[in-house]
Amino acid sequence: NRRKARQALSKAYLKVQRQREDFARKQANALVSSHDVIAYEALQIRHLVKNRHLAKSIADAAWGRFLWWVRYYGTLHQVPVIGVEPAFTTQDCSRCGQRVKKSLSVRTHLCPGCGLLLDRDHNAALNILQKALQGTVGQTGTDEGVSSNASGQPAATRRRSATPRKQAG
Repeated sequence: NRRKARQALSKAYLKVQRQREDFARKQANALVSSHDVIAYEALQIRHLVKNRHLAKSIADAAWGRFLWWVRYYGTLHQVPVIGVEPAFTTQDCSRCGQRVKKSLSVRTHLCPGCGLLLDRDHNAALNILQKALQGTVGQTGTDEGVSSNASGQPAATRRRSATPRKQAG
């Protein structure tokens, strides 16, 4: 009975592992297929999992595996995947660049310099995109920044059409 229980538990863990892998792969492919550039905060996951409060949620979400798939599909679809140094992305104002110190419990960004009021994460996302377009750190594709399109709009904000690319060959 113990052997059967261990086999059943092992089978259940394997199923969860495969579901997690499948989900990460499909989401990464969808993300890369629908954008012209992917910018992310290059966090050191191995340092984050040392925090016992974060470790389980990070492991459950499989951040590292998801990022691996994003890089893989970025290479496959020739979409730049750019890691950005995470320092001060949540504290710097995305409009004027002024550094606004705040604790983690503060969820809004209010700049005393220019008056910009944004959700903290939205402000950080804008800073990450700006750093990526300036070419701070290159991953899977390019070390230089991504230029604007003909209309002057950053390439990262354009959505791809629903039609798949023609493959060479």
